[in-house]
Amino acid sequence: MALLEATTNQFRGVVIKPESLPDNPDEFKTALRRSLDAWQSEGLLVIWFEVPIHRSALIPLAVEAGFTFHHSNEGYLMMTLQLVPNAHVPPFATHYIGAGGVVLRDGKDLLVVCERHRQPGQAPFYKLPGGALLAGEHLADAVVREVLEETGVHTHFDALVCFRHLHGYRYGKSDIYFVCRLLPLSQEITIQEEEIEDCLWMPVIDFLGSEGVSVFNKSIVSAALNSPGVAPSQIAGIQDGSREFFMPNL
Repeated sequence: MALLEATTNQFRGVVIKPESLPDNPDEFKTALRRSLDAWQSEGLLVIWFEVPIHRSALIPLAVEAGFTFHHSNEGYLMMTLQLVPNAHVPPFATHYIGAGGVVLRDGKDLLVVCERHRQPGQAPFYKLPGGALLAGEHLADAVVREVLEETGVHTHFDALVCFRHLHGYRYGKSDIYFVCRLLPLSQEITIQEEEIEDCLWMPVIDFLGSEGVSVFNKSIVSAALNSPGVAPSQIAGIQDGSREFFMPNL
């Protein structure tokens, strides 16, 4: 019987081709056993096995052969097997990325929101509009989008002013939250009622002096007010659209 179709990568790893997996679990089990013997004899280190969701019946057979879970997405589960003890397996994504927008009107009124969904017993409080980046989305685009979705206010990205790094966030992952200064292009507020309970232009002096605003939120707004930050920049020769650069805002 033929081996499972696979390629090798630059790290002496085996990458099984998901599109070539047999439909029959018994056939897969036999082919996998033969393949493991062959790949081990070749001195390869790690096997990467992407299981499409429509082939999920193969997962128990892979577990039986020694594979462990690495990560999953909507349409697949990735599994790995170390053919050599302690062979390096790079970890999957470890962080969430979020962004909040400091939007000032005429230099004195700050755009703030009160979220509808809070921890049990938590009193209403005002914070910056913002949220999580989508896959493949640039930071500057994400924060402008989030502010527009939550408040209805159109903005222009000005600068990145600071960020916060937090561990033990959702599902045990870490989180990086970027604070961005945005320039308002409109003033009328239209809230995203599913997520936002209230939104208003609050005098920034009231925000910074309010007992209901956390020290963290006061600190990041102060940073946006007092720091030039770093601005979106271009680097000569790098214009493939997949990268985003921020340079000192001199």
